[in-house]
Amino acid sequence: MSHEKQFISAGERLVYMANQIAGFFASQPESEQVEGIGNHINQFWEPRMRTQLFEIVDAGGKGLSPLVLKAARHIRRPEAA
Repeated sequence: MSHEKQFISAGERLVYMANQIAGFFASQPESEQVEGIGNHINQFWEPRMRTQLFEIVDAGGKGLSPLVLKAARHIRRPEAA
């Protein structure tokens, strides 16, 4: 049995995390889902993480849940340094 660790990129990890948040909010009333995802990411993700998320969104959003893509308009985009 192999005990090798699986390594994923930071971008893959962010996609996974964002999709988990969307999975939680998918159980909420539809009227609260998108805004809830945006509010959660704004509150708990540091600007560097949100910048990386927007890089993924701007590149087409590969792997992101449709709910995350809809929520992007509610997420604060950090200003470029």
